[in-house]
Amino acid sequence: MTDRRNFLIAGAAVAGAAAFGFALVAKGAEGDFPFVLSDAEWRERLDEMEYYVLREHGTERAFTSELDKLYEPGVYNCAGCAQALYSSDVKYDSRTGWPSFWEALPGAIGTSQDTTFMMVRTECHCSNCGGHLGHIFDDGPDPTGKRHCINGVALTFVAA
Repeated sequence: MTDRRNFLIAGAAVAGAAAFGFALVAKGAEGDFPFVLSDAEWRERLDEMEYYVLREHGTERAFTSELDKLYEPGVYNCAGCAQALYSSDVKYDSRTGWPSFWEALPGAIGTSQDTTFMMVRTECHCSNCGGHLGHIFDDGPDPTGKRHCINGVALTFVAA
């Protein structure tokens, strides 16, 4: 017979295993990309925070990116490989603390399913290098209704 203590221990073990499994699935963006570097080359190319976000699927703290409130004309590129990702024409203030766009440039991003934190989200990554950019949500403005919530550290801005 299972007593309460063993039941709770077993439940905690199952929950821990599930959370670990969710974290493994979230690494997403698996596959072949045109721009490929070794881990050592990525570490040399990127600073610590850029590496954490782009290569380890991390997230910068909200309201820390200077790009969040930047609305000059130009293009936002991948900080990993410099591929053009978003036009300033589709940027808007989502009030979330991260740069937000309602649409990416054609062919610039790819998506995968992210199941971290026991929820399902759409992760977006650079289609050229596979770098993690952020997530796409269904609460954005017209005409797409999408909010590409992007880590500012994953982007560089080139003024028009």
